[in-house]
Amino acid sequence: MESELVAAEREPLQVNAAPTRPRILLAATGSVASIKFGNLCHSFSEWAEVRAVATKASLHFIDRGSLPKDLLVYTDEDEWSSWNKIGDSVLHIELRRWADVMVIAPLSANTLAKIAGGLCDNLLTCIVRAWDYNKPLFVAPAMNTFMWNNPFTERHLVSIDELGISLIPPVKKRLACGDYGNGAMAEPSLIYSTVRLFIEAQNQPGSSNVQQAV
Repeated sequence: MESELVAAEREPLQVNAAPTRPRILLAATGSVASIKFGNLCHSFSEWAEVRAVATKASLHFIDRGSLPKDLLVYTDEDEWSSWNKIGDSVLHIELRRWADVMVIAPLSANTLAKIAGGLCDNLLTCIVRAWDYNKPLFVAPAMNTFMWNNPFTERHLVSIDELGISLIPPVKKRLACGDYGNGAMAEPSLIYSTVRLFIEAQNQPGSSNVQQAV
């Protein structure tokens, strides 16, 4: 089923053109924190060239009207509809090539587990599985406190850290389910400032490419 988020016509992904602004690929997964995805997209769009990826579950929470009007949002349907024969471009590869940085916010417990286990069963996880870890990849988890404190979560965080993925930790607050505790996604302003400061520091002469969020 074609998503309402997907534009009828898409401009080609220009991989080799030298960008004047960083290219940020934002991604949302199936967490209620996806209601803040529009805010996040607007923040990054003021500074960078932005494309977005939304999982099927995230679309339940994303307010389509809150997204920047010119934002291209890709879904699983685009992965399949854009390929017809050998020689056609593969969307998850093209998006990986296009992006300078990827930011997954929110990252649900389910998608965290998929990434940690190497699964690639949708557009987003295919991009991550094909990611070039010489380029930064940030994640901002969002989940219930008991899910965050689950032993599996700790194991999964260790696994993605070993890949070189940078964690923007969740915060403690009253959650959408009514519980109080750690697990809420960091505010979009913090996610934006963390990524921007990291990239600007990387671009300074003599900087190292250590992929650790602060």
